[in-house]
Amino acid sequence: MRPSWSALLVILPLAAQVPDKIDIAVDGKPFTTFYSGADVNKPYLWPLRSADGTIVTRRWPMEKDTGESHDHPHHRGLWFSYDDVNGVHFWGNDPSQSAKDPKSGKIVTKKASLSGGAKRKTLTTVFDWTGPDGTALLHENRVTTFPSDPQLRIVDFDITLTAAETVVFGDTKEGAFAIRLADSMTETRHGGQMVNAEGSRGMKDVWGKRSNWVDYTGDVGGEKVGVTIFDAPSNPRHPTYWHSRDYGLFALDPFGQHAFDPSQPESHWTVDAGKSLRFRWRVVIHPGDAQSAHIAELYKKWSQEPGVRSQESQP
Repeated sequence: MRPSWSALLVILPLAAQVPDKIDIAVDGKPFTTFYSGADVNKPYLWPLRSADGTIVTRRWPMEKDTGESHDHPHHRGLWFSYDDVNGVHFWGNDPSQSAKDPKSGKIVTKKASLSGGAKRKTLTTVFDWTGPDGTALLHENRVTTFPSDPQLRIVDFDITLTAAETVVFGDTKEGAFAIRLADSMTETRHGGQMVNAEGSRGMKDVWGKRSNWVDYTGDVGGEKVGVTIFDAPSNPRHPTYWHSRDYGLFALDPFGQHAFDPSQPESHWTVDAGKSLRFRWRVVIHPGDAQSAHIAELYKKWSQEPGVRSQESQP
């Protein structure tokens, strides 16, 4: 008797599909969306909103005809990338730019899932930083947490980069963990102001300096709102250098050194194959300015949390 074909049929699981976008709500209200489709050369969160729904990120180029500035099309929402990994460019790699750059890389999303309940959500993601030939230079595991808060929007990032081969991070200001703020918040156009943990104010005294945190406050629709980024004491090269510009780029860069301070030697940060770097950063979106939002106190409390406070060996 011949076996039936149905008896021989084996059902194979389909490969998990990575969604092009994942919407994220906090306290039942829209907060941001994670974008990672095939036409996205590096994943990003956009837009970012305050607790009352005010959008604090630039809308262009995701939206057209917004009346905003049209510089730097690779500045999309909130992202993490760097422009010199074994000479491959992961910073200025927007699709509109990469076609003209033979050294342009792409950060490919391999896995992405959202979990959690009403009080806390967690976005778990896995990426490959790939060169122009598609070969992975870095594997990235990222856990992004969105806790509940009645007045603040807090986002915690726990990022581990593992070298797929020996990699060298070159010394450039073009990086790394970054937000492009709404035009109306900017220092140069609308009187916004940045301040760091030492109390220095304005781009002249904040850009290229090392600090535990920087806050960037401005007006959106008549409301004063601020965004702060915290650098964890456990991070390599803490406190980090800041690449914060008066036109609205708000970034920190742990890999650059001479690019920010010419008195320092040029950095060639080498990570051997299989070895890892781990970074933790916190973003706080708050009403008012850094003083009224008690940012210094919030940083002190966060910096004492387990894992955040422990100091790792410095490269």
